Amino acid sequence: MKRLTPIVRAALQSLERPLVDGLFAALLFATVIAAGWLIAQNDRYWDWTSAHGNTLTPESAAILARLEAPLRMTVFSDAQNPLGKTIDRLLARYRHARPDLEVRFVDPQRFPEQARDAKVSMAGQIMLEYRGRRETLSQLGEREISAAIARLGTTRAPWVAVLEGHGERKIDGEGATDLGRFGQELKERGYLLRNLDLTTVTEIPVNTHLALVSHPEIALFPGETERLARYLDQGGNLLWLLDPGEQNGLEALADQLGIGILPGILVDADAARFESATPAVAVIAEFPADALAEGLSAPALLPGAVGFETRTAPGWTLAGFLSSSAQSWNETGRLTGTVFRDEVIGEQAGPLPVVLALTRNLPEDGRVQRVLVVGDGDFLSNAQLGAYGNRALGLQLLRWLSGEDGLPALPPHPQPVPGLTLNHNHRLLLGTTTLILLPGLFLVAGLTIRWARSRG
Repeated sequence: MKRLTPIVRAALQSLERPLVDGLFAALLFATVIAAGWLIAQNDRYWDWTSAHGNTLTPESAAILARLEAPLRMTVFSDAQNPLGKTIDRLLARYRHARPDLEVRFVDPQRFPEQARDAKVSMAGQIMLEYRGRRETLSQLGEREISAAIARLGTTRAPWVAVLEGHGERKIDGEGATDLGRFGQELKERGYLLRNLDLTTVTEIPVNTHLALVSHPEIALFPGETERLARYLDQGGNLLWLLDPGEQNGLEALADQLGIGILPGILVDADAARFESATPAVAVIAEFPADALAEGLSAPALLPGAVGFETRTAPGWTLAGFLSSSAQSWNETGRLTGTVFRDEVIGEQAGPLPVVLALTRNLPEDGRVQRVLVVGDGDFLSNAQLGAYGNRALGLQLLRWLSGEDGLPALPPHPQPVPGLTLNHNHRLLLGTTTLILLPGLFLVAGLTIRWARSRG
């Protein structure tokens, strides 16, 4: 047995290195597996792009948070082609924010029957499904996808009745004074817009979420005014876009609400700060800290606006108002030459209310009736909607009118990412670093390593 001991010892010594290597490989494999498991359980995501192009906007995240059931997206494209990979990168933002989101790719050439069923006409379209409802998109982008998700998540699409038939602004019109662009904003949020001619109906439909009334060019008939009055008496919400001049049959509506319209047109010296071609522009630059102005910060410009008195009819409450600047007044004279305020004829100094928010409690069903009266309709027109904070003001007014069923905020329209611009100092620093400093650093490091090895 003593003779076998050196043999066993030699055999063990020969196996020592393979055992150590095997143990190292096993530990390394276990470490990689454990690291992968920890990463899967504790996912972290960083977006270091300047425009945050790989992260959902807060508006999209809020829309996803409102979902109460799983959402499914079907992309009609080959997942391996460039289009499919681009769409997958876009949807990765949604998967990160909503882990239960199901995304699948269907090649429309291999499965044409599924494409026909989804009403797909081109590669790259996406079909969204939520609680038995579905919608197929032809335009792809975060705003379009999030808007579709918001529409699918709405249990009941609100109806907006738009008064027509008397030369009012058209909610689907493309003219400069029409409201087509604003109407498209409402459609994206799931509102159903219906034109309403009071000469053809006996009553405004009871399922109307709110009525939108703009300035009529032709006077309403007495029966039409009575139908609007009954709609208000029955608790209907109203957005009234006033314009200067005769109200053409809507005077009774002003009397019913008890509002007082100041004579003339508002002139605001603050409009020069926004390079306005005319002083007849009311500037709303300061917003109160209340629900009516929640989230508003950019100034809004109301061209050709009228001002109001702060009074209401009995039963109505003035819940809030937005005013022009302190440099404004209601000009009752001609807007030619030098314009100045004349106190003698009753022109009042600003700030003057240009948006009135009225509420009334309805004990019959516990609701709060809401009415907004705006002294201008041009700020929501196709020509003015994109100016400064006009779009944000219009959407916030609709959000306040809707109350708890308010409009979901959509991601902003995509803006071009600014290019990288290097001035002379930046170019000099970049050139010095890449052509002198880094090569010199590598040379010093190499010489140091060579010197250390020669001494060893």
